[in-house]
Amino acid sequence: MKLKKLAVLIAAAGISAPAFATNGMNMEGYGPIATAMGGASYAYDNGAAGMINNPATIGLMKSGTARLDIAIGGLHPDVNTSFMGMNAASAGDAYYMPAAGYVRKDGKLAYGIGMMAQGGMGTEYGSNSLLNQGRSMAGTPLGTGGTLNSVGYENRSELGLGRIMVPLSFEVTDGFQIGGSIDYLWGGLDIRMVMDGNTLGGMMMGTSALGRATPDATLGAALAAFTPPGGDFYWAQFDFSQGSNKFKQRLTTTGWAANLGFTWKATPQLTIGGVYHAKTHLSDMEGRGQLVMSGNNGANVTMSMPGKLKVIDFQWPETFGIGLAYQASDSLLIVADYKRINWSKVMQSFRMRFEADGGGAMDAALYQNWSDQDVYMIGGAYKVSPALTLRAGVNLANNPVPAGNMNPLFPATIKNHYTFGFGYAFSPVSSIDFSLVHAPKVTVTNNNMGGVSTSHSQQNNWQFMYSHRF
Repeated sequence: MKLKKLAVLIAAAGISAPAFATNGMNMEGYGPIATAMGGASYAYDNGAAGMINNPATIGLMKSGTARLDIAIGGLHPDVNTSFMGMNAASAGDAYYMPAAGYVRKDGKLAYGIGMMAQGGMGTEYGSNSLLNQGRSMAGTPLGTGGTLNSVGYENRSELGLGRIMVPLSFEVTDGFQIGGSIDYLWGGLDIRMVMDGNTLGGMMMGTSALGRATPDATLGAALAAFTPPGGDFYWAQFDFSQGSNKFKQRLTTTGWAANLGFTWKATPQLTIGGVYHAKTHLSDMEGRGQLVMSGNNGANVTMSMPGKLKVIDFQWPETFGIGLAYQASDSLLIVADYKRINWSKVMQSFRMRFEADGGGAMDAALYQNWSDQDVYMIGGAYKVSPALTLRAGVNLANNPVPAGNMNPLFPATIKNHYTFGFGYAFSPVSSIDFSLVHAPKVTVTNNNMGGVSTSHSQQNNWQFMYSHRF
């Protein structure tokens, strides 16, 4: 297959399929070969997924050969939020992501093209969950009767980022490869977020530990009529969502990023690899929707203001890591990687700007203050027969999200994973690979939200890939 024809096919398939990830917003592993071994991938040939893991690894394939990988993955989070005896289960429990890649090596040069979902996060709580509870700006409890009985507006989020990658690897000396790629990125965000008047009012007055909100003079004058004691501000909803379409989001962005890696065969059995993924250069996410606000200015009023929302300077962080692969015997491969994800450089706050069509604007920020994340990946592969390979591993990490900044709409709090998988070769040119990942329960309580707790009760992810070699 000619490379330019494959590029057209991959570009056509480049739908914004979100991946709901578990190393912060990153996937715990890319490609079922690596994912089945805890995500470790820096120092051995793991197919076309190597272009996102470590682009130098595509140079480990045999000269004069090529492979095409086509994959699908499923992520199945089980997220619940509880508060004062009430519980809300997220309905977002199944997300699917395609991937494809082609790599070839001629002489000392390896190259290719591929498309893959990098990561994301999200939840779906519906229109009458406990997230619609709270207090008005005057302190009246929501959901207790009268006009405040049913907010009736949905809470959901869906963030995804994908990459089209063009890697290049060169064999500098026998056993030493360097590789890199320039990637095109695209992404999207759906958000329907209800905030009670007490919370958003505190953000506007600068007294909230959750964030800040600054309306301009035009919007501030409109909101003044809803300010106690003369009025009351009940709730607001940022409504920028495509709805149930999981392959398209309302707020969109594009950009680019660069990666650089190496592999070095230190001994006939031991290979060392390392990689650096640069911080992304994404445009501000933008899209149209509405800001809905409810309150009392002498009468109960709910008003919808159509307009544009911009998420400002949202970026994926730089990542670097090092790993090794040890061929202990003809049948046994042992791998181990360490990865550092610098979330603190890009996740200080989630900044938004709303501009109403009829005039008026609001700048808002939700404080994030994520910590950097250390990820340790250990795994192994055992060749049972020439056709069958069994794999297993662990992926161990800290939770980067501070408890006081955890938002139930963005619960990227999973820490550890246990991974399994297999590969089966039908022939020298045709094979399949499968991985299954289980993440144990993690619960985080945000006392800045009055004790709201969000838990990933379980999370089970899988990836399946068909490979054809040329």
